[in-house]
Amino acid sequence: MLDITKLLEEIKASPYEELVITAPHTGVVSFAGLEEGARVIGPTGMWKEIPGTRLATIEREHNKKNIVATEKGIVSKVYRELEGTFVEAGTPLMQLRHYLSKDEVLGIILKKALFLFNAPERAKYYFAPDADKKIKASGPKAVTVHDGQELFIMSRMKREASLSYSGPEGVIYAVYFQHNENVDAGAPLIGVCPPDQVGLIEDVVIRVQTEWVEQD
Repeated sequence: MLDITKLLEEIKASPYEELVITAPHTGVVSFAGLEEGARVIGPTGMWKEIPGTRLATIEREHNKKNIVATEKGIVSKVYRELEGTFVEAGTPLMQLRHYLSKDEVLGIILKKALFLFNAPERAKYYFAPDADKKIKASGPKAVTVHDGQELFIMSRMKREASLSYSGPEGVIYAVYFQHNENVDAGAPLIGVCPPDQVGLIEDVVIRVQTEWVEQD
């Protein structure tokens, strides 16, 4: 079993991630005047329809496009030497320090503690009818899976194929995909927990929720 105490202490020592903001395409860059240390916010609204803080503008062929923050955070670095210059797509423009939320910390821990069954290729995925019915009625933890079980339907190029689960027996503790959304190859579809360790995972969830202090 994963040493949760050690992992949680490691995350507490660096409770953030550095996000590199890059140019989405070629063009001339103009920064929005934010200084290092400035706070920014990500998209807001019920459907995240309100863009985050404007960080910069990139102009190509007289068309200007705003570059906005995708997460809440603090500006940690600005490459001001690029102001007014022509840059290539992917050029780093700024860095944001994003402090992890409780949900993000829990997500990190669960992905290390659970067995992850990954998508074999880029496609849309659905649960097989029997599993889907149980999940809709009682949630994913109501489904116990075993190696070789036909668990998914993989949809690609208007063709569907059955996909069997491969891994240890356990309870579906986390679901990482959405219906009608493409999942990249190698991305997790589900996280599986051995039946005798569900209680331990529940204790981890409670611990993170009570111990983790979120940054403003």
